[in-house]
Amino acid sequence: MTSLLSVQQLDALTVEWLLKRAQNFLEHQAAVQLRGTVVNLFFEPSTRTALSFQIAAQRLGLAVLNFDVENSSVRKGESLLDSLQTVEALGVDVAIVRHAENWPQLIQDMDLGLTLINAGSGTFEHPTQALLDALTIKQHFGGFAGLRVSIVGDIRHSRVARSNAALLKLLGAEVTFSGPEQLRPDDLGQTPWINFEEAIVQSDVVMMLRIQHERHQSWYDPEHYNERYGLNRQRLWQLKPNAIIIHPGPVNRNVEITDEVFQDPRCKILQQVTNGVAVRMAVLEWCLQGGRYEQLVPA
Repeated sequence: MTSLLSVQQLDALTVEWLLKRAQNFLEHQAAVQLRGTVVNLFFEPSTRTALSFQIAAQRLGLAVLNFDVENSSVRKGESLLDSLQTVEALGVDVAIVRHAENWPQLIQDMDLGLTLINAGSGTFEHPTQALLDALTIKQHFGGFAGLRVSIVGDIRHSRVARSNAALLKLLGAEVTFSGPEQLRPDDLGQTPWINFEEAIVQSDVVMMLRIQHERHQSWYDPEHYNERYGLNRQRLWQLKPNAIIIHPGPVNRNVEITDEVFQDPRCKILQQVTNGVAVRMAVLEWCLQGGRYEQLVPA
């Protein structure tokens, strides 16, 4: 078995295989029935990621345990490492973890024998979200070379932005960031920061991010955010005819995206949700097969 903690551990060939495998799962029943037990350890709230991992595991024939943080020994002071060691001792094969800290770094020196999948680590990584976003883009455009992708909004606090930027660049897309200057991170790296109006006009993919109001801030004014940095009826006319709109969810309605935008056929948010199950099936299979895909039959 192997773990998936970061998009940085993936090469382009592996990503392409995972996307093909996910597409195969969308079009056919699961080709394999796996054995083992999966536990969801979500220390932060989740709807889409938690439920899609649960459905993915069940469709692959895996037993699923859902760790209830509110009624667990975490409330008595149990650490993440203690929780992981406990579920390993119980015979769990895969732990799917979401945590407010950069948890893969916290446990990097620990000797754990179970497979780990990163379902969100603080503001740092969300690899399976990046994979399902890539699948959504590939379904529409067929590939990534030369595509312009603008990621817009709360970049400073977004693990989705960081994972997507790394993965989409690996696949050949051109990635830019945009949004309020207050949410511009210090660690942009090689990703350009551009004006929002420029991003709307030139992009093939516009990825809107949720304003994480729980993490900050006195300047945030939801009534005026959409006017300055959101998608609305007026900006729909500025998008390329073949562009698509994606969002990792949950959406602050009428803040990042207005109700009219949800009705536009270029908005692929629910398609992303559907793709999340298939991508997580592919990731679970890949992990339980030890990161090997050459022995499996791709789509």
